[in-house]
Amino acid sequence: MDILNFLHLPMSTVVFYAIPFLVALTVIVFIHELGHFLVARWCGVDVESFSIGFGREIFGWHDRNGTRWKVSWIPLGGYVKFRGDANAASLPSAEALEKARQDPGNFHGKPVWQRAAVVAAGPIANFLLAIAIFATLFMSVGVPVIEPRVDEVLQGSAAERAGIRKGDVIVSIDGSAIADFSALQQAVMNRAGEELTVVIDRSGEMISLPIVPDLREEADNFGGKFRIGVLGVRNNPEGPVRYEVLGPAEALERSVVRTWFVIDTTFSYIRKLVSGRESADQLGGPISIAKAAGDAASLGTFQFVSVIAFLSISIGLLNLFPIPMLDGGHLVYYAIEAVRGRPIGENAQEWGFRIGFSLVIMLMVVGTWNDVVRVATVWFGG
Repeated sequence: MDILNFLHLPMSTVVFYAIPFLVALTVIVFIHELGHFLVARWCGVDVESFSIGFGREIFGWHDRNGTRWKVSWIPLGGYVKFRGDANAASLPSAEALEKARQDPGNFHGKPVWQRAAVVAAGPIANFLLAIAIFATLFMSVGVPVIEPRVDEVLQGSAAERAGIRKGDVIVSIDGSAIADFSALQQAVMNRAGEELTVVIDRSGEMISLPIVPDLREEADNFGGKFRIGVLGVRNNPEGPVRYEVLGPAEALERSVVRTWFVIDTTFSYIRKLVSGRESADQLGGPISIAKAAGDAASLGTFQFVSVIAFLSISIGLLNLFPIPMLDGGHLVYYAIEAVRGRPIGENAQEWGFRIGFSLVIMLMVVGTWNDVVRVATVWFGG
């Protein structure tokens, strides 16, 4: 049976989501690998190939330094291969370990700090891409500003219990100023169950109230579930929204803050997942990413570019996880080498790679399974 017919998916729908997904992924992967590439060149490492995609090459060319730039058939990632690598994961070959110090262009013959810099450059490039995108949007389109005025207090909500009323304006939460309604949502989304101090402006009178956000499970538009802290207040969706165009300095500052917010939110989820306060059913796979990209592209360039920024942060952060197959795993190896004064053995690296590969596959399986469950929920009910 044809899988598209089984899922009741017309080809136009697949293309609608696939193209934005591949465009977003290609941009993010290119910038990530470019970070590795540029720092490697700066450190005098010979780069043998720079590939967007895996598998057989579609087309490519050599630059004047001998690097093979190519596009390959499987467009789900990419890699930079240095001289001395046994494979695209930067594992050294046995011969490379022997000859590295005599070969000035060999990656594995470089000082440990240079190798660490090359590895860290990929994720850092992803963060810089997100900051650049946010800053450009803030300086061109502007930041949407919705006054944090309470137009509705939900019955039985944390806000009602705390004494918040319709017409109140949220001034600050735990000492952090609240400039607009989105800042209010961000301030409480990871604080469910914690007592916070909310300062409100009630007809010119400043009132301080203790409040404990509720944990609420909501459905996304693809059948998935996510849990966030909420106060139980709403603003008028038809109310005025103004866009504040920022200058370069403020745009850069806001971009760094927004990038850090995404990182901090991710770490908060991981901490709760490890402690058992969150479940793995919120993890998404390639279908979720493709849907996010497709939906954003349908709303316009602003939304699509914003999604690229958020995905770039997520991919950069994922690559810093201390899993041997990923950049973070290599950084752990280099930290051990710096302490011991010599690298760990080839067998240990190989076993670490296998374990890391298994962990990555497990994460992909869990994320994809969650995607399939969401698809089934949307199209078949349940």
